[in-house]
Amino acid sequence: MNNPTRTIAFQGSPGAYSDLACRTARPEMETLPCRSFEDAFAAVHDGRAELAMIPIENSVAGRVADIHHLLPDSGLHIIGEHYQRVHHHLLAIKGARIDALTHVHSHIHALNQCREMIRELHLEPVVRLDTAGAAGEVAQSGDPTQAVIASELAGETYGLVSLRANIEDAEHNTTRFLIMARDAIVPHPKSGPTMTSFVFRVRNVPAALYKSLGGFATNGLNMTKLESYLVGGHFNAAQFYAEIEGHPEHRNVRLAFEELDFFSREVRILGVYPQHSYRGDGNGDDEE
Repeated sequence: MNNPTRTIAFQGSPGAYSDLACRTARPEMETLPCRSFEDAFAAVHDGRAELAMIPIENSVAGRVADIHHLLPDSGLHIIGEHYQRVHHHLLAIKGARIDALTHVHSHIHALNQCREMIRELHLEPVVRLDTAGAAGEVAQSGDPTQAVIASELAGETYGLVSLRANIEDAEHNTTRFLIMARDAIVPHPKSGPTMTSFVFRVRNVPAALYKSLGGFATNGLNMTKLESYLVGGHFNAAQFYAEIEGHPEHRNVRLAFEELDFFSREVRILGVYPQHSYRGDGNGDDEE
C-alpha cells in the first residue's frame, strides 16, 4: 500500500503523460492512476493521495476540455504549476519494423500532434481514449503491424520499444499542469513571483466584463488567462476563469479585486502559488 501522504493522483493509465509529469515534478512521491479527473480529485478528498496533478492546457492543442468546469467545484486548492515538455515516441512490440506498420493508435491530440510522421509512414490513425491505455492494448495484442504514439515511460511500463523518438511536429509542444491539494498553501507575498487563479461571474448588464477588468489594467497587472464558459444551462450566464501575475496581498492586486467585486459577483480565488520557472526562461523540459 502506498503512503497517502507521499502519493500524487493523476487521470489516466500508468505511463500517461500526467504520470510522467507527476514523476518529474514530485519524484519523491508515488503516483496513483485514476479513471477520471473527478476520481483524481476524490482521491485527494478521501485521503488516498496528498496531491493531484491536473493538465489544464497544451501549447499545441489548447485548453483541456471540461477542466475549467471541474476546477471550481473540485473543492481543492491550486498550490503549484508544472510545465511538462511532451516528447512523443512511436512505440511497438519487440521485433516490429517501421516498414511493416499499418496502424498507429493514440489519443486524438497525440495523433494530431504527429501528423507529419503519420503521413510520411502512410499509417492509419486509430483514436483511443488515452495514450498509455493505447500502449497497453498494443502490447497485449502482440501484433507487429500496430504501433502507438505515447511517452517513453509508457513504453517502459508496457514492454514496448521505441522505433522513433521525438516525433511531434512542434518543438514547443508543452503541457501545463496544476498541482492541487486539500488545503491552500499560500506563499509569502515577498517570497517571489506569484500566480493567482480565480473564477467570477459578471452582472448581466452592458459592458459588465469591461468594467470588471478595468482595475487590473489601471493597477498594472498582467492577466495571463481569461476564459469564459456557460453555467447552469443558461446562455446569458457566463463564468470566467482568470489568472494574473501577483499576490492578493499586494496593494495593486487588492485594489483590482475590489473593483472586480463591485462590478461582478461570486469572485472566488482557487489558488495562490509560485510561478514556474518556465514563465521566465521558456524551457519546460524537466523542471518544476
